[in-house]
Amino acid sequence: MNMTTLSRLSLAALVLATAVTACQPPAPSAPAGPVLPRLADKPDFNGVWQAIGTAYWNLEDHSAAGLSQFWQLGAIAAVPAGQSVVEGSTIPYLPAALAKRDENRAGWPKTDPEAKCYMPGVPRLTYLGWPFQIIQDKQDVNLTYEWSHKKRIVPIGDTSPLPDPEGGLNLRWNGIARGRYDGNSLVVTLGNFNPYTWFDMAGNFHSDALHVVERYTPRSPDVLDYEATIEDPKVFSRPWKISMPLYRRAERNARLLEFRCVEFAEEILYGHLRKKP
Repeated sequence: MNMTTLSRLSLAALVLATAVTACQPPAPSAPAGPVLPRLADKPDFNGVWQAIGTAYWNLEDHSAAGLSQFWQLGAIAAVPAGQSVVEGSTIPYLPAALAKRDENRAGWPKTDPEAKCYMPGVPRLTYLGWPFQIIQDKQDVNLTYEWSHKKRIVPIGDTSPLPDPEGGLNLRWNGIARGRYDGNSLVVTLGNFNPYTWFDMAGNFHSDALHVVERYTPRSPDVLDYEATIEDPKVFSRPWKISMPLYRRAERNARLLEFRCVEFAEEILYGHLRKKP
């Protein structure tokens, strides 16, 4: 075979390869991520949101509990089983604080401040089960909760020290907040809490040294990833974090409705069914 024949064969192979390549469908492009809503210069969190889960009962893994188990504690309730929302599954209590948590749990609901309709505190307000609304303006982020229509105002960009509200512990149920935007996230730092609120109905608690950092990050237009990092050296051996999704209430004209906390509602509804001593 001479060089002319080889050249012709090579040219024919090149033409064939080019034709085969031209007939191939284009490679699929990487799927685009969700288009996240934005305001002019920041992510848009406006809307009505709600946590769905069992964290309001217990942040950690827990089994279902029937009524008979609670009759022995002098309370009436039925607890659904649930998975932990705590990073690493378990809250890192100091030994003495763990004993106090167990004492709180054994006395529920009489020992739970929320059962007496005191302010639930942060982060508990987020996952109580009732929806809440976020309203953004230039200076603040306003959070309004259906639970007894409680409100929080988070000033954005204020770096001044957290004030002591008139020196009164009773005014610190939700802590003092400072907010900022970090990329697509809203970050809220809170301190100056009173020591009276719990994290759930299972007796998980804190002291007046509580420090919380909340982070709200859009996963899609209708889902926020919520995280809260919790630090309290009087109660916990190290900082720890909870996380859960928040879902947008997408009904037309979604809005907050009426709810008023009634003290010891479980006792009012079911107390007559409790075993008598």
